Amino acid sequence: MSEDTETHWLLLRGLARESGHWGDFIPQLKSAFPKAQITLLDLPGTGKFYRDVSPRSIGAIADKIRSYANEQGYLEKPVSVLALSLGAMVTWQWLQRYPADICRAVLINTSFASLSPFYDRLRWQSYSEFLGLLLTRDIPRRESVIVQLVSNLHQNNPELIENWVRLQRESPISLSTCINQILAAATYQPDDRKPTQPVLLINSSRDRLVNAVCSEVIANKWRLPLERHPWAGHDLTLDDGNWVASKLREWVSDLQAR
Repeated sequence: MSEDTETHWLLLRGLARESGHWGDFIPQLKSAFPKAQITLLDLPGTGKFYRDVSPRSIGAIADKIRSYANEQGYLEKPVSVLALSLGAMVTWQWLQRYPADICRAVLINTSFASLSPFYDRLRWQSYSEFLGLLLTRDIPRRESVIVQLVSNLHQNNPELIENWVRLQRESPISLSTCINQILAAATYQPDDRKPTQPVLLINSSRDRLVNAVCSEVIANKWRLPLERHPWAGHDLTLDDGNWVASKLREWVSDLQAR
């Protein structure tokens, strides 16, 4: 049986986002790994779990996510995790606490409070817009502004905004979950242990929400490989999913060849 057939990708999104926000990236990932299993797992308080409230720490979120995965039978064999932003913090914690669960991980546009200052982890230019999003009840306006913050390609894409509005109306994320996720991300300080499994970092050089240097600091501290995208925004799989999928394919092929 080929490695591709045995590969099980488990995907985690970021702050106040759900599985539906992966959008067109899923067929792009399937094209790169045609025989792999792909599972989209929502963070607590989002998507299918929107009636729950997110915990206030990355550790507690990681435990909850692991519980979800165990209940669904996803951890019978080690999984490959692809995670964005907050989801990548959760994945790092998961790697440290339960290393046998994961065989490899790809972390996109993430940051740790122990390594990067707050003004890099949420760039000061986005403060007023970001905080205002938490207070508005105007869902179309909120989703439109989020697109503006996280994408450098789809800023004026009415179809995308309409789809994200639909996702929010079908599975509304509560203010409590948003606040708890922000607190969890803002205070996350992992210990100094380097994961035993292979980890690939990916960042967007023109990320306007989180400074790209945050991924570089992580890569330098633990001597991890880092792929840099030249123009995409924070939601890199939205802006250039085919590029991400190709980098994953190259990385996995390189690991198999060693």
